[in-house]
Amino acid sequence: MSDVTRSTGTTTTTTTATPDATPAETTAVEEFADRLFGATLGAIDTLAVYVGDSLGWYRALDASGPQTSAELAAATGTSERYAREWLEQQAATGILVAHEPAGSSDGTRSADRTFELPEAHAEVLADPQSLSYLAPLARFVGAVGPQLPHLLRSYRTGGGVSWDQLGDDARRAQADVNRPWFEHRLASALTAVEPVREVLSRPGARVVDVGCGFGWSTLALARAFPTAELHGVDLDRPSVEAARVAAARRGLEERVTFHLSDAAELRTAEPFDAAFAFECLHDMPRPVAVLEAVRESVRPDGVVVVMDEAVAEEFRAPADDVDRIMYGYSLFVCLPDSLSSWPSAATGTVMRPATLRRYALEAGFAGVEVLPVDDFGFFRFYRLLLDGQDGRTSSGGNGSPE
Repeated sequence: MSDVTRSTGTTTTTTTATPDATPAETTAVEEFADRLFGATLGAIDTLAVYVGDSLGWYRALDASGPQTSAELAAATGTSERYAREWLEQQAATGILVAHEPAGSSDGTRSADRTFELPEAHAEVLADPQSLSYLAPLARFVGAVGPQLPHLLRSYRTGGGVSWDQLGDDARRAQADVNRPWFEHRLASALTAVEPVREVLSRPGARVVDVGCGFGWSTLALARAFPTAELHGVDLDRPSVEAARVAAARRGLEERVTFHLSDAAELRTAEPFDAAFAFECLHDMPRPVAVLEAVRESVRPDGVVVVMDEAVAEEFRAPADDVDRIMYGYSLFVCLPDSLSSWPSAATGTVMRPATLRRYALEAGFAGVEVLPVDDFGFFRFYRLLLDGQDGRTSSGGNGSPE
């Protein structure tokens, strides 16, 4: 049995072990109880980040500097009492800094107490252009909450919960967390790989981006290669509509077209020079059919690139943080989405390199190589080899074509 004990300003978890437990067993129980208690604190922080992000509280603090609860509530059209509780929780957990008014030293509640969002924390929570922007991760958690009864039902029956059911929080979280990487790093990462740069630089190159979502990857390629013609393909209507709006706002609608379509049924009268699938293949119920359709739509001298999660080559436990968070996505988002359509390969987020290679070979590709793209978030880039391509862009042992 676990209890929470307050001592010298800190909170620790203590455990009452069974009477016959050895000291080692008691320590193991206490350590695991501490771990679970810490995870609960982290879950509370994540939900509080969801609140602050959704209500615009972080953005308001970032824009205006330290504010009282009344000032923050007035600036965001929210309740002062809820704002005050949230501000105090955020300061208590170390996300915000509390400033006591002059003459106040007893720590009691004060309407004049102000709260500040430190600059480093603001970049993570309120700067959508930063590569460190992680507020969208809390939105994923928020999207999962209402679907927990449906997820439990699916776990019992083998059914699924689709992206459409997860709703706008999940859609926008996915788009927003990847957007800065696409806008700031994608073009340079791809142009550093000679065969990819050569194909994208062809005058009038035709490029398809399957599973494009909100289109940030498609638009990044369009800006980087001004003579290319881009086509984004996705099954989710709200995502395609958002992508079309983004293209129009950037004056790219003449060269960029977004299609509401199943990538497994990709058909084109004129072949593409390049095809990309950015962090989407593991979600697809029919990944082999999609890859086969892509292969058939690309010129023999074209390139096909898949970007997916940089999980370990093989299962291991305990795992590193990348595998741990990808299993989290898989439990609550990607695997249920894949199983919401049948038949389904039920890949899950943790798509290991061997699984992708198997899918590619089944789809008729000659092999797979890992591209020398480093330090790109949690992602790994693969080139799927067409007949006659030798995979000379591989990077080290992991890049050998198979």
